[in-house]
Amino acid sequence: MTESVWVLADPRAGTAAQALGIAERLGQPLRTVPLAWGGLARLPLRWGTLAGLAPAARGAFAGELPRLAISAGRRSAPVALWLAARGVRTVHCMRPGFAEARFDLLVVGRHDDPPTAPNILPILGAAHRMSPQRLAAARDEWSAFATLPAPRVALLLGGPPRAEGMDPAIAAAMAQKVAGFAGSVLATGSRRTGRTAEDAVAAAIAAAPHRLHRWGDGGANPYAGMLAWADAVVVTGDSVSMLSEALATAAPVFIADPGGLGPRHRRLHDSLLAAGQARMLADAPAPFSRDALDETGRIAAEIARRGLI
Repeated sequence: MTESVWVLADPRAGTAAQALGIAERLGQPLRTVPLAWGGLARLPLRWGTLAGLAPAARGAFAGELPRLAISAGRRSAPVALWLAARGVRTVHCMRPGFAEARFDLLVVGRHDDPPTAPNILPILGAAHRMSPQRLAAARDEWSAFATLPAPRVALLLGGPPRAEGMDPAIAAAMAQKVAGFAGSVLATGSRRTGRTAEDAVAAAIAAAPHRLHRWGDGGANPYAGMLAWADAVVVTGDSVSMLSEALATAAPVFIADPGGLGPRHRRLHDSLLAAGQARMLADAPAPFSRDALDETGRIAAEIARRGLI
């Protein structure tokens, strides 16, 4: 039997996670369709077409098609519209910049200033895979974190998207700030952080009880466990994904400014601050109350309400 939901998975993990996170919440049989791009994907393809795909990737679209396709990112939009022209319902994350009325549902962050339209669902941050169920499972899996002194503060480090890692001095300053008010520090780097910045963080938190996970470390990744056990979360403001995942917890979330951020990230921060979902790191460690944010669950509920699945 053909799966009723396809996830058009962009090669960029953070982009694919938006579509995957929504699909996983629908409780329907799903298939992940990897999208590999060919040379034409660089062109501004503004219609439904598979032309941007590498030839080998087009084979997935030759057989029976699903009822619903979920996609994210500009390059996957023409693929989704190709499916739409063949009767497949479509949910797309992020504005593609063309043919927006042809998608059954567009999920757009409030920081991207979405227009008001019947098929547009504004959300805070971005969709992701850090569901309440996943956080509960991670709390059980990483129960050893319970032995660390409270307050346990998760420090989530991103980095510039097009540079050689985070500035080590900035990373160290953030870590020192966190170590100054944390009972223990749960720190993790990411693909963009860089080994030098991770070393600077290691030195800054060496005297405090801590767990540091470096990008590429072997063994199980404790990221979800860090979120599940955190009494507060500090996130560098360059990562839309990590900010959105941190908001899935009920812990206070503080945004650390790594410098060099553009207007889009500033708008994201402003939207979270205005909603009472986050504060800037300068306000830490003053606690504040907030409810866990489940925008991905809200998207899944909206898909069901509209009869798209």
